[in-house]
Amino acid sequence: MARIVMKFGGTSMAGMERIRNVAARVKHVVSQGNEVAVVVSAMAGDTDRLVGFCKEASPLYDPAEYDVVVASGEQVTSGLLAMTLKAMGVDARSWLGWQLPIRTVEAHAKARVSDIDTIDLLASMRAGKVAVIPGFQGMMADGRVSTLGRGGSDTSAVAVAAAIKADRCDIYTDVDGVYTTDPRIVARARKLDLVTYEEMLELASVGAKVLQTRSVGLAMKEGVVVQVLSSFDDPAQTDLPGTLIVSEEELEAKLKEDKMERQLITGIAHDKNEAKIIVTRVPDKPGAVASIFGPLADAAINVDMIIQNDSKEKEETDVTFTVPRADLARSVDLLEAHKDTIGFRRIITDVEVAKISVVGVGMRSHAGVAATMFKTLADRGINIEAISTSEIKVSVLIDEDETELAVRVLHTAYGLDAPAA
Repeated sequence: MARIVMKFGGTSMAGMERIRNVAARVKHVVSQGNEVAVVVSAMAGDTDRLVGFCKEASPLYDPAEYDVVVASGEQVTSGLLAMTLKAMGVDARSWLGWQLPIRTVEAHAKARVSDIDTIDLLASMRAGKVAVIPGFQGMMADGRVSTLGRGGSDTSAVAVAAAIKADRCDIYTDVDGVYTTDPRIVARARKLDLVTYEEMLELASVGAKVLQTRSVGLAMKEGVVVQVLSSFDDPAQTDLPGTLIVSEEELEAKLKEDKMERQLITGIAHDKNEAKIIVTRVPDKPGAVASIFGPLADAAINVDMIIQNDSKEKEETDVTFTVPRADLARSVDLLEAHKDTIGFRRIITDVEVAKISVVGVGMRSHAGVAATMFKTLADRGINIEAISTSEIKVSVLIDEDETELAVRVLHTAYGLDAPAA
């Protein structure tokens, strides 16, 4: 008997027919003698609808009240799944974030899980009752509802798995695993059997939609075995052809066993949720850049790519950086509020940009990865607006209209295309 956490995303929970399919899958896993906890997202589109209401109410909404509104989507699906399981003869109950509780810290709308009380939850599971837990939500120290940020249900699932010491955390999505890139853009994208935590963390951070960044980081930290599966396969299927997220050591052992070499590049990711901000004519002196990014950090706004132009003759410089599109209005508002301190001339924004990234642990031992990327894009007339790198990743900012073309040509350039059928 194993203890398993099953997580289902919004597409899997989109309507009662799909909820019944999820319930059938859960019932099958329970029938094999396993203790099961299920973490669910809101129905596809519901969170966007609720966020829209918040923006209509106030463009600069109160994050605490925002959490009250958007947390309701997962409450609905958790109750509906528990009802459906009971109707199928499976004992189940829902546990809201405040009922466990799932304790969170830091900022509303971007909270972090600090602790999960599992005493009652484990007692219920040991008694044979399936626990259905709404993802994405928790409770702050003052008792108020909090949410973990978009895609936070993945983090909820991994956090629950770590807290109850689950044998595995299965993430069910609308794809049957992790691919070398989005198969909707590249028809010859290949499914990966194994991906390291580090590679998945980078892929998730630069736009791969399969798993949320914080969930992968938490899985790596806590050693949670994560498997990505399709929720649309036969519920009774025993051979689950998904992707396992593993440690570097496990991947090396598997490659050695199969007598295979590691692929230089694991995948190509894209992200259209970036916004570019240019702060013009900033005084070129010590502390000027800190005065820009300090207020953004205090507001828990994540800054990604950063470029500072060298302009010593004019003693002024332009600073360019990217933030999530959802944070653009707040970012501009904060910067304008600190204009006298920063001393800039004006702010220019652009939302018609996209980030393209190539990721692979193989970069550590191979030169020329970035050069291949830059030449491939140049050959197709795609202009690069910004660049950022890490040990196993190179990212560029380009015009949003050229996203799909960039992904396709890079996928081919790095030899990731599957053989023609």
